[in-house]
Amino acid sequence: MARQKGIIKLKGTIGDITFYKTQDGHLAREKGGIDASRIASDPAFQRTRENGSEFGRAGKAGKLLRTAFRPLLLNSADGRMVSRLTQAMVKVLQADITSDRGLRNVIDGETELLFGFEFNIRGKLGTTLFAPFVASIDRVAGEIKVDIPSFIPSNMIAGPSGTTHFKIISGGAEVDFEAETYVVTTSETTILPWDGIATALITQTNVVTANSTKPLFFVLGVEFYQQINGQMYPLKNGAYNPLSVAKVDSGV
Repeated sequence: MARQKGIIKLKGTIGDITFYKTQDGHLAREKGGIDASRIASDPAFQRTRENGSEFGRAGKAGKLLRTAFRPLLLNSADGRMVSRLTQAMVKVLQADITSDRGLRNVIDGETELLFGFEFNIRGKLGTTLFAPFVASIDRVAGEIKVDIPSFIPSNMIAGPSGTTHFKIISGGAEVDFEAETYVVTTSETTILPWDGIATALITQTNVVTANSTKPLFFVLGVEFYQQINGQMYPLKNGAYNPLSVAKVDSGV
């Protein structure tokens, strides 16, 4: 892989060189590799096929989780979140100790490994929200809940430059990775001033299916705003809004 320099940037293929654009800039690489039909049938590539199968399964599981929380991710995700989540899902699959290699899956893996996953690497929850909170999952009642005691915003929330207001957001999802379905509920506070006045107790309850046996996820985040001439604007298009997986229950 080589980086393109100069005024004119190329896209496409010339001879054996492919030119393309990525988040890292305009790159070029030489065509090559092993024929796909050989990889699909040659016994020497059995491990490659197994790894490919599991990687594809991890990608599909990550997409389902992203889709479930899409309403919150619209303003709280970085450009590499998809690949980072896929990598995290691979680790979930690899924790499956019952299935054969190549057949490992999310259900028999350890979804708890997703705890702490940050959807926005530029704004992490742990370095943004310092107010203590208690997240809980009541599987029987189908309630995924968070309680945040009263706190002083300017002391307990590290807002980016330009912040005047903020909002606490959360979501609870029941995800069926086998059927590729989900049930999700999201919550948000009103837009609150980022100042030295203590907030009221914040309680958000996100309802999913009662007595579900599927994995349950809770995400918590903050959205920042700037008030200009009486109007509220998302600060820097949400570039520093954190959203994190704050609790996971893998199911039974």
